[in-house]
Amino acid sequence: MLRTIVIDDEDYQRSAIEKVITKFCPNVALVGSANGVQSGINTITKNKPDLVLLDIKMGDGTGFDLLEKLDSINFKVIFITAFDQYAIKAFRFSAIDYLLKPLDPDDLIAAVEKAENIILKDFNVQLKNLKEHLTPDENRINKIIIKTFDNVHLVPINEILYCESDGNYVNIFLSDQTKIMVSALLKDYEDMLSSNGFFRVHRSYLINMKYIRSFEKADGGTLILENQIKIPVASRKKDELLEMFEILTRK
Repeated sequence: MLRTIVIDDEDYQRSAIEKVITKFCPNVALVGSANGVQSGINTITKNKPDLVLLDIKMGDGTGFDLLEKLDSINFKVIFITAFDQYAIKAFRFSAIDYLLKPLDPDDLIAAVEKAENIILKDFNVQLKNLKEHLTPDENRINKIIIKTFDNVHLVPINEILYCESDGNYVNIFLSDQTKIMVSALLKDYEDMLSSNGFFRVHRSYLINMKYIRSFEKADGGTLILENQIKIPVASRKKDELLEMFEILTRK
């Protein structure tokens, strides 16, 4: 059984979560609840949970404040948050589960089931990356968590050369010629990386603009990246790509 605690400063929210878990999550045992940072720490210390559903913004602090005050984090976490596009992007970069308010019962059930298979040591790496993304610092290097079958990779975004779709998988090629295959759709990485200088030039390719070395216009168009890597450009993307080149040359 997954010993679980719900921490949220809204009474009705805690009640709704507990009802869904009791009814639809047979492998979960609710062992406590709390309405803030300090009461949450006390409840965690007393009940030693396997999983905590943790609100981010509460009356006496944040979910991150709570985690920082603990000597160690020996449990898994599903964060609960109101919609904030910047925060959501940070969660996705870190491959950490989150639930949006107002909660969808189906999303809650799926997140709890997924939590049963999370490896705790991997979660701590993901949590560290999440905190870095949520900390304003213009000089830090953004990193993305890439989870494969047997590894969790913490990769600086500026080291990703390009991503290639391969059915239900994505091959991620790094500047040091490392290749990582992950079970995902290219659209997932397009959504996460488009604001970091990545551009989808083809239905099968998402490239890091900083590594473009030249553009061959013949035969529909081909991009030449570092190491003479050739990437085809879809005809419908050609004009948009050329416009981006114009913008970059004006800067």
